[in-house]
Amino acid sequence: MNYLSAENISKNYSERWLFRNINFGISKGDKVALVGQNGAGKTTLMNILAGLIPSDEGTVSIRKGISVGYLFQNPDFDENLSVMDTLFTGDSPANQALKMYEKAMENPEDSDLLSDALEMMDKHDAWDYESRVKQVLGKLGIHDFERKISQLSGGQRKRVAMAKVLIEEPDLMIFDEPTNHLDLETIEWLEQTLSAQNITLLLVTHDRYFLDRVCNNIAELDNGTIYPYRGNYSYFLEKKAEREASEAASIDKAKNTLRTELEWMRRQPKARGTKAQYRIDAFHELKDKASQTKDDSKVTLNVKMSRQGSKILEIEGLNKGFGNQKIVENFSYIFQRKDRIGIIGKNGIGKSTFLNMITQNLQPDSGSITTGETVVYGYYTQGDLDFKPGDKVIDVIKDIAEVVTVGTGETISASQFLTHFKFEPKVQYAAVDKLSGGEKRRLQLMKVLIKNPNFLILDEPTNDLDIQTLNILEDFLIAFGGCLLLVSHDRYFMDKLVEHLFVFEGDGQIRDFPGNYTDYREWLEENEITLGEKPKVKSEPVSTNNHKLEPSVQVSTTKRKLSFKEQKEYDDLGKAIEKLEKKKAELTERLNNGGSYEDLTAWAKQIEETTNELDEKELRWLELSE
Repeated sequence: MNYLSAENISKNYSERWLFRNINFGISKGDKVALVGQNGAGKTTLMNILAGLIPSDEGTVSIRKGISVGYLFQNPDFDENLSVMDTLFTGDSPANQALKMYEKAMENPEDSDLLSDALEMMDKHDAWDYESRVKQVLGKLGIHDFERKISQLSGGQRKRVAMAKVLIEEPDLMIFDEPTNHLDLETIEWLEQTLSAQNITLLLVTHDRYFLDRVCNNIAELDNGTIYPYRGNYSYFLEKKAEREASEAASIDKAKNTLRTELEWMRRQPKARGTKAQYRIDAFHELKDKASQTKDDSKVTLNVKMSRQGSKILEIEGLNKGFGNQKIVENFSYIFQRKDRIGIIGKNGIGKSTFLNMITQNLQPDSGSITTGETVVYGYYTQGDLDFKPGDKVIDVIKDIAEVVTVGTGETISASQFLTHFKFEPKVQYAAVDKLSGGEKRRLQLMKVLIKNPNFLILDEPTNDLDIQTLNILEDFLIAFGGCLLLVSHDRYFMDKLVEHLFVFEGDGQIRDFPGNYTDYREWLEENEITLGEKPKVKSEPVSTNNHKLEPSVQVSTTKRKLSFKEQKEYDDLGKAIEKLEKKKAELTERLNNGGSYEDLTAWAKQIEETTNELDEKELRWLELSE
């Protein structure tokens, strides 16, 4: 059953076509992800499909009787209503049933109204509506149900809006960046909710794990055209590469054919002759095809890193709290060169407070933070881009430096630096407030990197960045020679970049876990611990020269830290090698004591097999120990 159809829709902004003649459809059960570069027009297209803004050309039709729920980037609510009242002021069938029931209770003499109300309450399962509302809000981290909307942060407002859509259960859900402002635990709950239910979904997200696990269709908006792929994100990447290779070959073929046709067009027709009109028309089509260009340029992050000394950052006995809430309790850690640490924990648990203490923007209650003399921080925050009204893009960079030193040691102008980040010259002189959310984020990242930091602190850097920019940022951070401290809800991004985690468990406790996010999830599952639940301490922590680790996850701090999988493999190998050595010794003793010819042959063969297995395991054990 077709839910939504878009035929030949086009949209023009500032004399530039975002897209033209797009045809698009969503059927029941489809879970479609709309992907594309920042500024390609994804949010504009979603607004047109949802009927919030008109297209310049074409039509959008939604099947009669289909309800649509839309999660905005910036939801608009009545500021004076409470969270709970906001969720009870909708037009969903359950809300309508509740309103009818309340009216019937006010008019008990109207038996027909009461009968209809009871029937509606049963039909739409509205008896436990309030408990469902509270359950979903709780899962999304909203626990004060009577709090006014005016008192909520932007992230909290968006979670209330998401709860409203999920509770109303419309036939078609449209989500714009649903994972922004959610912690990892909530993202995984939302992922399970959307993938398990028989729902129809259109969303924009840059969370690659979320795309892969939830969506069964990908629609790519590229150069004003939409390309559909029936499959998940991994399938999309494979088919996109094939499409681009085919397009490149087609353009090359058109260019070769165009040379021949161009000679024909230039020749004058013979007497009483005319050129065939169909061939002239074909020539112009060929010319348009051959003149197509594919923008394969990438965001190049290449900046010089300031020299880093041997002393970087030492934290000793750190404590911080607000009222009765403990944020950090007795935490110590000595940062080493090229430390790559991820920070995870629930929203509001104190991750940003911890970062602000490290950068001296906030003082601890007690304890010490000692920064090395050569440390140059690059701190990317969740806050909005700071710029003056009327600023142009190039003004933001020139306010910091007219000339930039890149990784090769060469100097380039501010304009050239912007071009490296895909801000073309015509965009550089555009007003900053005209940029898309992703473009503003990219500009904010430039402001951090232009200072040549050697200690990067990135607080949710993936919000609003397109997937192409994320890939390039990952490549830059992998090659980055300084320290990296990363807060991110993007599990793919975290897995690719960090080697161990600071896990904020609540009550001021911070666990140093050796491994990336997936390693941590596996460890929780093996120990039957729910994500977000504070693990029970089985024994006293063992103090090291750097920080505190529980015995179950302790690793050497003088070498590269093993991932959790590697540590487990290392421990298992030690036990297996011990058993094999014992087995080999027993077989050798039997062989020395003598026996029948059959026994001696069998024992000798077993010794050979055991020796080979022992050699293989010892080699792997040595690799891990080094």
